[in-house]
Amino acid sequence: MSDKPTIELIPDKHREKAVILVKFEFNKILADLIKNYETALWSQTKRCWYIPANNFNFAYFFEHFKGKAFINYTAFENSVMQKKEKRDECLQNSSTNDRLVESFRIWLTHKRYSPNSVNTYTEMVKKFLRVDLGKYLSLYTNDDIVAFIHKHIVQKGYSFAYQNQMVSALKLFFREIIKTEIRVDALSRPRREHKLPNVLSKEEIKAILDAPTNIKHRTMLSLIYACGLRRSELLNMKIADVDSKRHMLIIRNSKGYKDRQVPISDKTIEMLREYYKAYKPQIWLFEGQKSGEKYSEESLAKVLKHAVNKGNIRKPVTLHWLRHSYATHLLEAGTDLRYIQELLGHKSSKTTEIYTHVSQKSLQKIKSPFDDL
Repeated sequence: MSDKPTIELIPDKHREKAVILVKFEFNKILADLIKNYETALWSQTKRCWYIPANNFNFAYFFEHFKGKAFINYTAFENSVMQKKEKRDECLQNSSTNDRLVESFRIWLTHKRYSPNSVNTYTEMVKKFLRVDLGKYLSLYTNDDIVAFIHKHIVQKGYSFAYQNQMVSALKLFFREIIKTEIRVDALSRPRREHKLPNVLSKEEIKAILDAPTNIKHRTMLSLIYACGLRRSELLNMKIADVDSKRHMLIIRNSKGYKDRQVPISDKTIEMLREYYKAYKPQIWLFEGQKSGEKYSEESLAKVLKHAVNKGNIRKPVTLHWLRHSYATHLLEAGTDLRYIQELLGHKSSKTTEIYTHVSQKSLQKIKSPFDDL
């Protein structure tokens, strides 16, 4: 048994409102701590401190009294009131959820997660918090998380990648924001899908790149294929990132906050010069309708869609297909896989090796036994 003083947390009502009673035998240290607790109030009638239920945060309370007292919250487990009025008492109410999500957003930003990751993870947590399991977040277990993912992710047909992102988001959220005793690191991820990258033939690529009559549209699509760029890398590129003297394209602060360089040919440089003379961008290499405004992702997607339709390509082509095609065509031309890894900015060689499964160079040499029959 702990030799620390005990604090009892008891669900109750006070002046017709749901509250959490905070009871303990007089102890000067605990008395000073509860006085400094932002939402704690003294009840003369109940002769104890209390906290309005809709302002009560288990994780924050435990942190406030960490190392000073043993917290007894067993009264919650069999409380009829908690079941009947969980919407009033439960940690998961809209105002509290908003604060938790904002705290999570701030933490992710402080840790320098990319803007896309910050938005993705916070949206995942919002989705999770919209499902009320009828208990305090700090009392959640691994089984609760697994049940949520099974019912609201797996059974609703979300992708492996989406499920994996949800697990990542919840691990961070419970560990850093809720500070729960839940064993978040024990949460398992789904088995990885092993999908092959979508690759277009050189003839299909040419049809897409020749389709736009607008030089800006043609240059954007061509540069993605010519250098194996991600969408964000193209849109975040500035004029100074084109080093025509060294025949290099500098890709800054890409995925994983890494910089890299990609060689560009005379043909590519000439195309960029022609585009620059026509549009004279001010800051970004490719700007929107307003000078100094970055070209939007939505507009770029429309450019590709129009080019695919005009090129008479009957496939659901995305911008990333151009990057996949670049890597595969390099491999088929005999480029060493290690160089392709560097050009694509892959952290692991395993990521680059996926292109060996779609390269025609080796597969076409294989003769089917059917041909000998």
